[in-house]
Amino acid sequence: MLAGSMNFPDYRPRRMRRTENLRRLVRETRIAPDDFVYPMFVVPGSGVEKPISSMPGQFNYSIDKAVEAAAAVADLGIPSIMLFGIPEKKDSVGSQAWNDGGIVQKAIRAIKKQTPHLVVMADACFCEYTDHGHCGVLTEGQLDNDASLENLARTVVSYAKAGVDVVAPSGMLDGFVGACRESLDEDGFDHVAIMAYSAKYASAYYGPFREAVDSAPQSGDRKGHQMDPANVAEAVREVQMDADEGADMVMVKPALAYLDVIRAVSDEVNLPIAAYSVSGEYAMIEAAAERGWIDKERIVMETLLGMRRAGADIIISYHAPYAAKLLNKRPVG
Repeated sequence: MLAGSMNFPDYRPRRMRRTENLRRLVRETRIAPDDFVYPMFVVPGSGVEKPISSMPGQFNYSIDKAVEAAAAVADLGIPSIMLFGIPEKKDSVGSQAWNDGGIVQKAIRAIKKQTPHLVVMADACFCEYTDHGHCGVLTEGQLDNDASLENLARTVVSYAKAGVDVVAPSGMLDGFVGACRESLDEDGFDHVAIMAYSAKYASAYYGPFREAVDSAPQSGDRKGHQMDPANVAEAVREVQMDADEGADMVMVKPALAYLDVIRAVSDEVNLPIAAYSVSGEYAMIEAAAERGWIDKERIVMETLLGMRRAGADIIISYHAPYAAKLLNKRPVG
């Protein structure tokens, strides 16, 4: 007889938490290196592996070093990388973005030659390429949506010529998926997939990234075209529009503060959903871990698992190699 004649139900949840193998057996959400995309930054030069001060453990790579890093990522079982480029020169329209001899185009060719099975994605935006830091052409100081679409179409075709597997238009331009799909198909690249930055919020979490690629706006901000952090229903509409225009995958960015958006999108749209765990999320974990305030291994895995649990099929994360080593039970030093 239990003390106080307390009655318990026949089902006791703690039975299945008693050992690690029991917990593994009934685990509802799983995460694996297969789920990851690793973002990489490529810069001109040779032998360059420049640390990014606000993102400890991340680097700006010259192409030769990027090839080595990409091969190491593939060796961990991570299926994909996403390339961002920092050109030698910038101009008002970001013309280096669609230069067939540009930094990202060269990196695509080199990485695909060395590691052909790796899925290479390329971010398609202009903020790294324009001298004003905005995501396209400016007319009277404002982003000109339709003029920017023409340049975006040129850019994705240039990446496709270089051998990219997936283009990822990220400027939140109206009609950007349709413009990319039409242009790719007309030039014979119907096999190239599109991952749309469908719900990209005007977030404060992007700060370290803007240092990494020197893309902070010279004036104004991007609130006029990126999403208001208060809105969820709008995100679902944006994703549905991109799906209708031909997106193969859709994205919510950032991830950690937008898990409810990931869930809402997952409930409404039957496409692979990517969550971009952005630079600010990475930097906060690294800074707290450096000070000994958190258990880095557990925090990283719990954070990534939360994104999967919210409904993300794909996680774009700077922690991808670190997490893959943990999952593969390799040393993380």
